Amino acid sequence: MPSTFEALLTELSWKQALENEWNKTYMQKLEAFLKKEEAEEKSILPPKIQWLKALNIAPLKEVKVVILGQDPYPTKGHAYGLCFSVEEGVKLPKSLQNIYKELLDDCGIDNSHTGNLTSWAKQGVLLLNAVLTVEEGKANAHKDKGWEQFTDVIIEAINNQCEHVVFILWGAYAQKKGRHIDTNKHLVLNDPHPSPLSAYRGFWGSKPFSKTNDYLVLKGKNPIKWKIDDEKSLF
Repeated sequence: MPSTFEALLTELSWKQALENEWNKTYMQKLEAFLKKEEAEEKSILPPKIQWLKALNIAPLKEVKVVILGQDPYPTKGHAYGLCFSVEEGVKLPKSLQNIYKELLDDCGIDNSHTGNLTSWAKQGVLLLNAVLTVEEGKANAHKDKGWEQFTDVIIEAINNQCEHVVFILWGAYAQKKGRHIDTNKHLVLNDPHPSPLSAYRGFWGSKPFSKTNDYLVLKGKNPIKWKIDDEKSLF
């Protein structure tokens, strides 16, 4: 019988890359923990069907950019499997407001009409949280339960199997996760986190979006269309 995670992962290239993980002890412990949380009727975010959404949207071989977050938004209706992104109609969180402010300054693009970043993901931007679930109302509640090891394997797969990927690592936590990335094969952008608590330390003016596209074009890849035109096309 397949594990919960194996059943949730539908994208073929990721299924192949991660097939050896499902039976490992850390994943079995993570699955047992989440089942226990469910049995105790705790509200887990995002909904189960969206736990591996980032992987299902962005196939391994099509990943061009990785943006690494920490854990999902703990407010119901906000998290849906893509880091920094929120469901349509949700007020923009502070970090996403700051990301958009830098995007406007960097590229002249105004995306303030929506917080849904699905169109980025569909272009090969892997919007990956280090921890893929959280208990409603309790940030970091699922820290150190096994997700971090799993997402390390994801980053390792991209590092080893892809060429010329841009890793956008905002803040010390993301930068620690990316410490084994081969900078001879990939571009790593290390800048402060866009949170209001740290954006003033150098996030402003870091120009991650234009730097990303300059690099992709240099390596013969199509640039990312950062502008989100039509919200309806995201569904």
